[in-house]
Amino acid sequence: MLKPTDIDNVKGNHSKYAVVIAVAKRARQIALEADEKNEAMTEKPVSVAIDDFISGRYKILPPEK
Repeated sequence: MLKPTDIDNVKGNHSKYAVVIAVAKRARQIALEADEKNEAMTEKPVSVAIDDFISGRYKILPPEK
């Protein structure tokens, strides 16, 4: 289960909305990659996505103007 502190670790100076959108997009990407490779996932895609952002493998970019 995700804790609110996990989202706060990712948030930084971004809004919670930006974090939720970024994590959702990354989770969909992870699920799609696993499906294409016919791999069974032991962890939920959202948990993996949050870990990716916390560890710094992925970053939330500011919107383009």
